Amino acid sequence: MKRAGVVALNTFREAVRDRVLYNLVFFALLMMAAAILVGQISIGIEQMVIVNLGLSAISLIGLLIAVFIGVGLVHKEIDKRTLYALLAKPVRRWEFLLGKFGGLVLTLAVNTAAMAAGLFLAVMYIKHSVERSDAVLLVAVYFILLKLALVVALAMLFSCFTTPLLAILFTTGLYVAGMFVPQLRDPQGNMLTGGAATLARWFSYVLPNFANFDVMAAAAHGRAIPRALVLQDTLYGALYCAIVLAAATVVFSRRDLK
Repeated sequence: MKRAGVVALNTFREAVRDRVLYNLVFFALLMMAAAILVGQISIGIEQMVIVNLGLSAISLIGLLIAVFIGVGLVHKEIDKRTLYALLAKPVRRWEFLLGKFGGLVLTLAVNTAAMAAGLFLAVMYIKHSVERSDAVLLVAVYFILLKLALVVALAMLFSCFTTPLLAILFTTGLYVAGMFVPQLRDPQGNMLTGGAATLARWFSYVLPNFANFDVMAAAAHGRAIPRALVLQDTLYGALYCAIVLAAATVVFSRRDLK
């Protein structure tokens, strides 16, 4: 774990030096500033508009970072041949993958915290105060971070056995499919019938349920999120990430790097 921590720290440093991250965070903060202007036009629903746009910006920017940088974590090391020198040292392949995953998740946590701070400032600008109900924004941002960690794990899994372009397409496709898991499980929520509906329902339990992490509507209306849901989503995200990373380790350990 110590060696994985060293890899994670180096990954975080490399990501922080990447100007793309700063541009994405600046873009998100700019969107929140635009949300303030839109909120002032929307009489009576200023806070709802700001929270919706702010959380959407955090989710979108984080998703771009998770997919495009996550896919390149393994491929870039192979392409630059820096992976060979690293694995020549006493670093196992699973430690390398775990370190890369932890480094990018740490990067996402820092960037998400910066964007969340901008969102809180925007809300305070409108309300001129901080209420206890505003804590729901922290839960919403936490759920976004859980979702992004799962996206990073999927991106790393696909990058272990395919090209970056296909890895991006596979990760994005799974993300979109995961947003429709509740519809696949609801017989009345889709137009499938018979065996197709049963197959879709079973398939939905394999897909990552990204819809579970969507509490944007509750945050916009200031509704409290049950603690049971927070615990459930935390365990679900941790377990799914562990399974995906274990699969990535199996694939990567069998890959011939010569």
